[in-house]
This record gives sequence, structure tokens and C-alpha cells, in this order.
Amino acid sequence: MKLTITQIDLKTPFHFFRLSLYALNILKQLKGTNYVAFRKRGIWTRHYTMTLWKTEKDLQEFSRSGAHLEAMKNSSKIARQIKTITIDSDTLVDWKTAMEYLKTTNN
Repeated sequence: MKLTITQIDLKTPFHFFRLSLYALNILKQLKGTNYVAFRKRGIWTRHYTMTLWKTEKDLQEFSRSGAHLEAMKNSSKIARQIKTITIDSDTLVDWKTAMEYLKTTNN
């Protein structure tokens, strides 16, 4: 299985409202997919998501379509930085481990 961990750093706290709108639409899209598990957390200008997928194909179909694709096209308007890592995993990891994985990314 594939685990995708994402960190989004917003340009300002006021962009949280637009992020929330994107997130609402993305969650609606996610519910129609073959994802296994999902977790989110965030405060102020830093937000995280973890999504576990059965296959890489399922992950790619989701990330390259619908509300998720639309949010990614517009992400530069609200995000100062976005980090994403995808690893092999059978479960969601704890947040401390997820943040350690993100420290190893170069994007």
C-alpha cells in the first residue's frame, strides 16, 4: 500500500478559509475513491494530511483529477510551501513519524 503525507504552509492565517473550502471539496472527492484511511491536523498556518491507498494507481487517479487537481492548480495563491512524500506502508503512521518523513523531502 501507499501512504502519502503532505504538509501545507499557508502564506497567511487568513488563507485558512480558502484552504478549508478546498479541503471540503477534496474530502467529498476522497469519499468516492478506494482510499484505506485518512487523517488530518493543523493549526494557524501549518496543516498536514495523511492518506493511505491500496495501490499507487488509486493514489494517482485521485491526485490528478477533480477537486484535488483544482486545489493543486491554485495552491500557489494560498501556500508558501507544500511538501509531499509517498512511501510504502500498511498503516497510517503517528504524527511524529510523519513529520520526520517530511523532513527528508526536498520539495
